[in-house]
Amino acid sequence: MLFLAISCTSEMKKAEGPDTKKMLDYCVTKTVATMNSLTAADSLPRNIYPGQTKWNKVNIYDWTSGFWPGILWYAYEVSGDTAILSKAKKFTASLRGVLSVPVDNHDIGFMFYCSYGNGFRLTKDSAYHKILLTAADSLATLYNPKVGTILSWPAMRAKMNWPHNTIIDNMINLEILFWASKNGGNESHYDIAVKHAETCMNTLVRPDFTTFHVAVFDTTDGHFIKGVTHQGYADSSLWARGQAWAIYGYTMCFRETSKPGFLETARKLADVFLARLPEDGIPYWDFDCPAIPDAPKDASAAAIAASGLLELSGLVNDEAAKGKYKNAAIGLLAKLSTPEYLSGEQNQAFLIHSTGHKPNGTEIDASINYADYYYLEALLRLKKIENE
Repeated sequence: MLFLAISCTSEMKKAEGPDTKKMLDYCVTKTVATMNSLTAADSLPRNIYPGQTKWNKVNIYDWTSGFWPGILWYAYEVSGDTAILSKAKKFTASLRGVLSVPVDNHDIGFMFYCSYGNGFRLTKDSAYHKILLTAADSLATLYNPKVGTILSWPAMRAKMNWPHNTIIDNMINLEILFWASKNGGNESHYDIAVKHAETCMNTLVRPDFTTFHVAVFDTTDGHFIKGVTHQGYADSSLWARGQAWAIYGYTMCFRETSKPGFLETARKLADVFLARLPEDGIPYWDFDCPAIPDAPKDASAAAIAASGLLELSGLVNDEAAKGKYKNAAIGLLAKLSTPEYLSGEQNQAFLIHSTGHKPNGTEIDASINYADYYYLEALLRLKKIENE
């Protein structure tokens, strides 16, 4: 039971969170069961559809390929189990092939920082350090200095007639650039990450601190052409996971730079997300979907937001704000840690009821690897806060 300040007054309100140890043990048990069912290290869990019990797999070039190794690293961090460590090393090593082909994926940060990044953090393996620097260099090749952002989805330029596009998800990929700039890599990666975040703050982030999914730019002079959606309901709607990526990304950018504009943006993005949550506390896939309350939920958006909010609570100065964001994160985790959102015996994942790409008709009401990754990360962050 945690007691947190949740208002600007001295009033204290009781906030009951999940049993953190119990839920971490649940995640470790599930992870071990999945890893014992896998054979090929280059075939990685991605999703489980309703009615299925086992993971559908993807290869190392899928943008989500880093999440399964990342889950293994977090499970090892929780448990100290050397069998999990061995598998974490095995599945992480499989991703090296991604750097052997021409760079066409803006999600190198997701792929390598979740896998090799966590691996280096926990083992200090110099080989991991070297690969992380190479991955950061590869990601930086997609940066367009005229626009001031990293190109997302290179193939979309021809398909959609977009000269240069950047998606809100790309905020998370900046972390590997910040890390590299401070750990023996090219120091200009820091400047790229900062400029990308600043440009997105003035384009992808709307004046009311909701977010577009995609920003389209001209490449002649770099001006912002328009904001559109790809995975949300409409160009003007608020795609839930996009808002969660933004909260997490700008919080991380403030941690890395101490620039007050990034903190202000993270807080206002968080305030919008929290104000728009439905009564049961878990967002629908898009806050503006006209099918609400019969629209699909997105547990992944809740998990990403919870992890970002926990970090945000540790970066703000005033106690009321600390309590507000921590309490909100605990509320999200508490809801995710109920039978309504835990897979239990249904399938191999931690969580159910995530939505990947509703307009495309894919991963709707499914279990998805990044929902599990950020749920486990958030639980770890909460456990560390509880232990302080």
